[in-house]
Amino acid sequence: MASQVDRTSGSAQGDQHDDEAMLAELGYKQELHRGMSGFSNFAVSFSIISVLAGCITTYYLAMDAGGPVAISIGWPLVGLFVLCVAMAMAEICSVYPTAGGLYYWAGKLARRNKRVWAWYVGWFNFLGEVAVTAAIDYGAAVTWMALLNLVFGVEVSLASTFVAFVVIIVLHGLLNTFGVDLVKLLSNVSAWWHLIGVAVIVAILWLVPDQHQSLSWTFTEYRNATGFEGEIFGILPYAFLVGLLMAQYTYTGYDASAHVAEETKNASIEAPKGIVMSVWVSILAGWVLLVSVTAAIQDYDAQRATETGLPPAQIFIDAAGAGLGKTMLFIAAVAQFFCGMASVTANSRMSYAFSRDNALPGSRLWSQVNPRTGTPTNSIWLCVVGSIIVALPALWSIVAYAAVTSIAVIGLYIAYVVPVFLRRTNPDFRVGRWNLGRWSAPIGWIAIVWVAIIVVLFMLPAYAPGTWGDATFNYAPVAVGAVLLFATVSWFVGGRKHFMVDVPEGHDTIPPAEIFR
Repeated sequence: MASQVDRTSGSAQGDQHDDEAMLAELGYKQELHRGMSGFSNFAVSFSIISVLAGCITTYYLAMDAGGPVAISIGWPLVGLFVLCVAMAMAEICSVYPTAGGLYYWAGKLARRNKRVWAWYVGWFNFLGEVAVTAAIDYGAAVTWMALLNLVFGVEVSLASTFVAFVVIIVLHGLLNTFGVDLVKLLSNVSAWWHLIGVAVIVAILWLVPDQHQSLSWTFTEYRNATGFEGEIFGILPYAFLVGLLMAQYTYTGYDASAHVAEETKNASIEAPKGIVMSVWVSILAGWVLLVSVTAAIQDYDAQRATETGLPPAQIFIDAAGAGLGKTMLFIAAVAQFFCGMASVTANSRMSYAFSRDNALPGSRLWSQVNPRTGTPTNSIWLCVVGSIIVALPALWSIVAYAAVTSIAVIGLYIAYVVPVFLRRTNPDFRVGRWNLGRWSAPIGWIAIVWVAIIVVLFMLPAYAPGTWGDATFNYAPVAVGAVLLFATVSWFVGGRKHFMVDVPEGHDTIPPAEIFR
């Protein structure tokens, strides 16, 4: 990508690597411990995307909605559009490398009503991250319970799975509390665990089974267990489009590279690189993994209905035997643990930044930084508790997990695309050191159109009949409406008086009311 001086921040070429000075020009003091390398920044986002998490825990959905073609073709198809979103976001991140990320970008890029744009984007980002953290760790609990069932015969139930979820997310809170150096170490280990783990699973699935599905079946077989028939625009089957949620859900969380920018060295280059590379590497690693898993299917219907509640677990065992099957599942389970840990990291940094601008109730508490560890300890536990509350409905229905998945995707992608749209409609924007050059406009508009499509698509029911009161009803539209209503009411009740106005002391380098000017 082109490299040039960031004229927006006013940095001269000679001090363009002075992260603390650049952050001060953007309005904030350096409070978090800046110890992450570019690889560590990439590792956080790559760990949250986690092809060994989303691909495994939502594989069932694509099996039902579209089947192998939705898995093998859907993954790279969605990946290319997501890469456009990531690149458009990265270009903005290079100019504004702050922990606030998306809402800060929106506030800077909006030509009028700057605080209002920032407020709405911030709430969609915050609640989307809480939901995605809950979805990731609940998915990890499903995987760990499937493993415990296979190894020790532990009974899998909604209650036991929820208990496992609480244990996992509390552990993630504790690990994040110990400091960014531990997070950095575990994120680096996580990146290599994912890459090597995918390689091991792929090798086993191709070398051990006596038979595989044909490439034709793997890439073209269509299945529909959603109960819906028909096509969209007379071209694409509705079920295939629903099945894309597996890929779209997995490709979330790469905004983490922006949220840890204030802890990253040379952030105006390394944070945008982390956003893009985490998606690009995930496209390749995930595609190889999914094709291998799908080609190793021995009995489609039986493996979809497995008692473990996790079809890939049964696929592993039927393809490679109990021993190697459990080993592959263990690799995925550990990867999912790393994924949830990184998600808590990103979530806590965003809520810390949102709080120092006085957006959250109790902002003075959540914006505090632990002087010993250089981490926002209070904010970490806010995110843990918030995710537990969001996941509570899963105690009564597994459908609730699917609803949280949809909410996470929609909420996050609304927050992702609004700054991109504002950037495209702001002629005064000046690119930073990492930019897309002449490709900026087409990539940005492709990203905007794609997000508009998926936001509508994933508000539609995944299973028939999908009517109100039925277990198949998709609560995502209700949740999005609730976020909009909450953000609107809270803005008029207190946000317009306090957000970016009377903020907690000790965080700003310029008057808060002038930050978005």
